[in-house]
Amino acid sequence: MVTVSEQIPEQMRAWAVKIPAPIESDPCPLQLVKKTVPTPTSGEVLVKVLACGVCHTDLHVTEGDLPVHQPEVTPGHEIVGRVVASGASTQRFAIGDRIGIPWFRHACGVCRYCRSGHENLCSHSLYTGWDHNGGYAEYVTVPEGFAYRIPARFKDVEAAPLLCAGIIGYRALLRANVPAGGRLGLYGFGGSAHLAAQLAIKQGIEVHVFTRGKDAQKFALELGCASAQGAYDRAPVPLDSAIMFSPAGAMVPNALANLAPNGTLALAGIHLSDVPSLNYQDHLFHEKTVTSVESNTRRDGEEFLTLADRLGITPTVTAVPFDQADQALKRVSRGNIDGAYVLEMPS
Repeated sequence: MVTVSEQIPEQMRAWAVKIPAPIESDPCPLQLVKKTVPTPTSGEVLVKVLACGVCHTDLHVTEGDLPVHQPEVTPGHEIVGRVVASGASTQRFAIGDRIGIPWFRHACGVCRYCRSGHENLCSHSLYTGWDHNGGYAEYVTVPEGFAYRIPARFKDVEAAPLLCAGIIGYRALLRANVPAGGRLGLYGFGGSAHLAAQLAIKQGIEVHVFTRGKDAQKFALELGCASAQGAYDRAPVPLDSAIMFSPAGAMVPNALANLAPNGTLALAGIHLSDVPSLNYQDHLFHEKTVTSVESNTRRDGEEFLTLADRLGITPTVTAVPFDQADQALKRVSRGNIDGAYVLEMPS
């Protein structure tokens, strides 16, 4: 039994990864197609998409850095939308509610990781825009237990980057073990880093940015970061912690060299190119720690959205028309952007 609030079409416009390839290829691997509007199953709701963030992970899916989990998948996992239908056994959201759909879509709930509070490590986990069609579309379904309520103060396009870039940045901050009042280095400065920087600064942390883009360096300083320099530059001060948002493994040795003794480097991406050889004395000695970030738990998401609302975190976004998703992803590939690109659905 599906409860419906309005007339829902049988077909919808959606972007699909036809055959993974570099985004600048001709023809482009991301194509605008017609798909059947999905029907919510038990425990799911159907959401009419209002906005969807353009994330670097969408680029990895499109270009084949991540293996194909669903042929011709529709990317997108920073989704803000309105509930328009609900499947059986749903009770968390009402028809008409505005909700957010993130990357993390499913966990088994019974394995040792799920039962110990580490559901992000569940071997049966599934992800929006990779295992299941995502938000580069007019409609999408989501298990209601894996969606979020959106704080009222955020507009649709502002809220979208919070749902992956923001949540992953928050988990990366936790994993980086930044001491109170410490010094944090951010490598790469896109959608996730600019939100992590704001959160860190609001909590009294001194932030130093390392990125190739001159515009991104300028943007970092405007946000209140203490310094901004090239991706491979020496840090102006020893860093207590660092987060690697860039997928360039070649940056890892420099990030480690810039850490003070007992420092931690958190690798926040789902994909990282090969890391060059490390020198033990220069890069790893003095009890330095290297850790990774794998997705997030739902608790991370709830905590971050509460903090973002309370601390006044403001995503910097550039709205892009839905029918220009391929161009937006090309811009993400080229880097040097201010904040995040967000697909905005026509009214």
